[in-house]
Amino acid sequence: MLLAALELVGIAAFAASGALAAVRARLDVFGVTVLALTTALGGGIIRDVLLGVHPVTALVTWPWLAVAGVTGLVVFLFHPTVARLRRSVLLLDALGLGLFVTAGTTTALDLGAPPYAACLVGMTTGIGGGALRDVLLREIPLVLRREIYAVAALAGAVVVAAGDAAGLPAALVALVGSAIVVGVRLVALWRRWDAPVPREGGAPKLDG
Repeated sequence: MLLAALELVGIAAFAASGALAAVRARLDVFGVTVLALTTALGGGIIRDVLLGVHPVTALVTWPWLAVAGVTGLVVFLFHPTVARLRRSVLLLDALGLGLFVTAGTTTALDLGAPPYAACLVGMTTGIGGGALRDVLLREIPLVLRREIYAVAALAGAVVVAAGDAAGLPAALVALVGSAIVVGVRLVALWRRWDAPVPREGGAPKLDG
């Protein structure tokens, strides 16, 4: 019950971030709701497609759809208030990221994926929804541009895969993996860490 409740909290946080991005882009109520659903559930849908899970979990788990959709509508109606809660949304987003990464990695391992593939699937589960959101808004995905987000997700996924290979208790591994994702993400936000980018000066010419 606790894990299910935390999953719903993470879905709501992801949905809120997608809906806020849609509001900033001046989308209508349908667009805001679609962005909320895409951001909240997109990573899990990509995971299930990659692993051949049918039907897709997000489409047959009605509480996930309901929470994401209702969150999108709430943000549409009360977006000035939600925007002022930015720190709380970021905290919940980090928690959701940790839960989704560990759940995605564990699911991949349980279905027989090799550790390296499970790590990639787990990372994608956490960041996929946000990447789809940015693509729909015609932006370069945030995880490819600046923030320490995908790195935090990959670190947690590696911990889960390593713990599984070592035969450690699954609950303990999931807890530690989630804690690492949340910790790295929050420290990066607090310290304003960004991933390195190329130095200015232009790309070298490749045409002789």
